[in-house]
Amino acid sequence: MKRSTDRILTTHVGSLARPDALVPILRSKDRGQPYDRESYARMVREAVADSVRKQTEAGIDIVTDGEQGKASFFGYIVERFNGFERKPPPRGQEGNTRAESREYRAFPDYYAWSERIAEWAGGRGGDRRHGVDVCTGPVSYKGRAAVQTDIDNLKTGVKGLPYEEVFMPAIAPSYIFATLANEFYRTDEEYEQALADALREEYRAIVDAGFVVQIDDPRLVTYYMMNPDVSIADCRKWAAQRVEAINESLRGIPPERVRFHTCYSIDVGPRVYDMELKDIVDVLFRINAGAYSFEAANPRHEHEYHVFEQFRPPDGKLLIPGVISHTTNLVEHPELIAERIVRFARILGRENVIAGADCGFAASGVRFNDTHPSVAWLKFAALAEGARLATRQLWGRNPG
Repeated sequence: MKRSTDRILTTHVGSLARPDALVPILRSKDRGQPYDRESYARMVREAVADSVRKQTEAGIDIVTDGEQGKASFFGYIVERFNGFERKPPPRGQEGNTRAESREYRAFPDYYAWSERIAEWAGGRGGDRRHGVDVCTGPVSYKGRAAVQTDIDNLKTGVKGLPYEEVFMPAIAPSYIFATLANEFYRTDEEYEQALADALREEYRAIVDAGFVVQIDDPRLVTYYMMNPDVSIADCRKWAAQRVEAINESLRGIPPERVRFHTCYSIDVGPRVYDMELKDIVDVLFRINAGAYSFEAANPRHEHEYHVFEQFRPPDGKLLIPGVISHTTNLVEHPELIAERIVRFARILGRENVIAGADCGFAASGVRFNDTHPSVAWLKFAALAEGARLATRQLWGRNPG
């Protein structure tokens, strides 16, 4: 995994807006409805190439495919698993799955207003009207062709472009365990183990292709917000169990080829019930990854760089703090971005910091997203300029 050895490197979390013409196909694919497979394959190839080109033009060093072929950052995996069946949602749970969270309970007026706007604009994550995926049989991986297509599209897309490294996101077994119900395995441990075994095949394929694999699991830090009756201590215990499953899925994969991402989702709201980093960071550091990506740019978490004055990452590990936010269409000033980068570099060492984003800009590629696609590219350009300014401060020269 590349380090910021002579300048601050830039990256992001993964998901980027899909082309308008691709969205209806992704929506049909996601719902299990018929779609034109040839058009889908062609449009995804073109979208990946366009996405990677725009990333490099904006100044991003460590690039990815933008998850152009996926309808969402996690739902795609069900197509690559045996053992799942789509069923009607339980009665009373047809709507937003966050409706019983701490945030929704505390601010019902705000979220009712927010959902009306989202519905008017096309809807966004949490809509379960088209069914929920449930484990009803033995889990095994059948996605070799699909992940190979993702790899081939990305390899083709980066040819001839200036970049430092390539990563590819993949969902964590812990997130699937926490999100998709089990009706087959006798115990939670058996279910999560089966998920870990299956996902290891996807991770290994990505790493064997020469890419860094990014393991995505927002639920590790949103579990507290999603479960109002659970204490911080209980959340830590729950998260520690999930980390064991993540590490099991990474068995045999060099940590330096793995980066881990967690965040607080795309929720644009009061966010006063986000779990604080100080209450979970030591658990996150138990994950066998070479780098850790997390939110650090939004107003609820920007101050948390101080956490690393007390909780140092394990030796040799990198941090990828978000220095641009996915929850606002305001483009951060490069000087502010540089200031955010330098804060971390002063604490951790400049070579141990890569500048990133808080979360993906289109975690659900088929629903309403709060940041307009055109703004994401402006934010990336500001990120690159901020990294150049930070490099000037930290090395005493312009990046070479």
